Amino acid sequence: MGLADSLGGLGDKAKDLAGDNADKAQDGIEKGGDFVDDKTGGKYADKVDQGQEFAKERFGGEGGDQDGQGDGA
Repeated sequence: MGLADSLGGLGDKAKDLAGDNADKAQDGIEKGGDFVDDKTGGKYADKVDQGQEFAKERFGGEGGDQDGQGDGA
């Protein structure tokens, strides 16, 4: 069992917890992005925003499905 195997379930657990607490997950994502913007003087704001949007879709319940099964079509 390699490291990737050990960590594979970690993402699923994070998604489950985030799905149960989507509002808290989104707040954390926003605060994390704001922290990075502050520390870098906004130099990477476009990349930070991109990362925030990805994280929100993946963990925050915005614009994506929570079960990871697709749209069923």
